[in-house]
Amino acid sequence: MVVDTVLWSKLLTGMTLAFHSIFATVGVGVPLMIAIAEFVGIRKKDPHYILMAKRWTRGFVISVAVGVVTGTAIALQLALVWPNFMQLAGNVIALPLFMEVFAFFFEAIFLGIYMYTWDRFRNPYIHLLLTLPVVAGAGMSALFITTVNGFMNQPGGFVMEGGHFTAVNPLQAMFNAATPSKVFHVLTSAYLTGAALLAGIAAYVILRKGTSAYYKKALKLMMGVVLVFSLLTTIAGDVSAKFLAEHQPEKLAAAEWHFETESGADLIFLGWLNAEHKIMGALHFPKVLSFLAFGDFNAEVKGLEEFPPDEWPPLVVHYLFDFMAGIGFVILAVALLYFLFLFWKKRNELNKWLLRAIVVSTPLAFLGVEMGWFYAEVGRQPWIIRGYMRVEEAATSSPNVRILFFLFLLLYIVLGVMCVLVLRRLFRNKPAEAELAKLVKEKNVQSMEKSEPV
Repeated sequence: MVVDTVLWSKLLTGMTLAFHSIFATVGVGVPLMIAIAEFVGIRKKDPHYILMAKRWTRGFVISVAVGVVTGTAIALQLALVWPNFMQLAGNVIALPLFMEVFAFFFEAIFLGIYMYTWDRFRNPYIHLLLTLPVVAGAGMSALFITTVNGFMNQPGGFVMEGGHFTAVNPLQAMFNAATPSKVFHVLTSAYLTGAALLAGIAAYVILRKGTSAYYKKALKLMMGVVLVFSLLTTIAGDVSAKFLAEHQPEKLAAAEWHFETESGADLIFLGWLNAEHKIMGALHFPKVLSFLAFGDFNAEVKGLEEFPPDEWPPLVVHYLFDFMAGIGFVILAVALLYFLFLFWKKRNELNKWLLRAIVVSTPLAFLGVEMGWFYAEVGRQPWIIRGYMRVEEAATSSPNVRILFFLFLLLYIVLGVMCVLVLRRLFRNKPAEAELAKLVKEKNVQSMEKSEPV
């Protein structure tokens, strides 16, 4: 039996990216939420927010541990599954891959210091400052790994000679034309998802156990962050679309099933294609694609007819693009509705239907991130390095890749189950209000001991 090594290589890498994206997104997004909670707690002198930072940090450490394993798996697979890609581009992407590892260690060191220095400083702002390198390290990690993806989409910083990349300028390769829009989109969506995760947890607990001051404050704080980053992610999406229209028009055309070059192009939402590539059952928004691409309702947008059919991205990316964008607008609508109910005294922002919508927004946010990454990767095909190397040229020819797929699948199942069990054990039967009362009691005892004469 002949093993389709290209297919199995795609499946293995896709599975790894799908699993890793969950923990990578948490790893980038949650540190900022911890910093915001501690800052608000110090400013308001409110122990609820301080407790949020403490509890969120405990859960965050578990996700970091799993993220390390999945990140290592990706690095391993680059060498084992895509050896020809690494042979060609290894000398170009080595610097950002090394810097990504450096950024992780930078974050991990300060995360450990942050965790074990609570109540060690008279000025609480000193402890707050320790969140800055954690947030920065997480952000730098996202930046450096995204530059690799940017290079694959918009390769540069080298000279092609004899089938090899020579005269490599790694900084030029890293900070290519794709980098700004991609990094902007990755960071805003990660912060949005981190906030949506914590807001969803708060809403879920309120639904299950009733309203408490701790979870009510957590929900309000995180929904504020969700609203801000929903708007910023929308802007990032617009910037990304304009980049694609200029630099990767075939990718945008595939996402919108835009087959013929025309001015005043319609935006296509959902629908399906028949055998002749005729669009059926879709919603058409007149001239919106032209505006999305160039900020002009009458601008000309290139169609897929401009490119050889063997260089068309898979047309299924249309659904990935639609779901990614649609989820973003749904989360924005939920956040707007929450604050409308909050400030409209006749409505209750803690009503069950709105809380359920906030809970549902959490998996939707992660699904949106997954759809975005799959659109970025699948939409670049048939290229692994756009214009230089095709996916089938980069993949391993070893039939053992199929065995690797099932071994890594087993690894991810074990990691996922262990992560859930540890998090449940960490917080089960440990309500926030009881922990807060214990902390306040301990602080009062410490204060009394300090005030007693020696």
